[in-house]
Amino acid sequence: MVIFGIDPGYAIVGWGAIGFKSNTYKALGFGAVETQAGMDFNYRLEYIYDEIFNVLNRCRPDALAIEKLYFQNNQKTAIMVAEARGVILLAAQKLKIPIYEYTPLQVKTAVTGYGKAKKPQVMEMTRRLLHLSEVPKPDDTADALAIAICHAQAAGSALRRKMFERKIGE
Repeated sequence: MVIFGIDPGYAIVGWGAIGFKSNTYKALGFGAVETQAGMDFNYRLEYIYDEIFNVLNRCRPDALAIEKLYFQNNQKTAIMVAEARGVILLAAQKLKIPIYEYTPLQVKTAVTGYGKAKKPQVMEMTRRLLHLSEVPKPDDTADALAIAICHAQAAGSALRRKMFERKIGE
């Protein structure tokens, strides 16, 4: 199974593709789509869409896992992240890739076994699970890989699917 994880944003979109077979993880590729501050926001959205569409089209994963948005203090930022998330979801939908969403709590629990784990703990466990020599940079990329691992955990058994699955549109 090939799972594509996304940590949505509008300045940096982290992405990571993992292979999951026989309870073993393998990083297949990862990176970030970055847009410049001061760039027209509509152009930023178009750029994010084009870049994510191209990576997804090359990778053709079995599933896309994305972090579920949670309300932030800054409503303007939350709306802008939601808009960027929308163009990411559109890219996956255009390619008919099933989409699943996970909360930060679900990701932390799946990767570390502890829902209140701190960011460095999640990043280190992600590195270890994927047998990487170092934590991928930027942090958004490591987060995307953790989201992909979360989906692998959720898809691994019927019980896990019941606990974690949050397929969009159902």
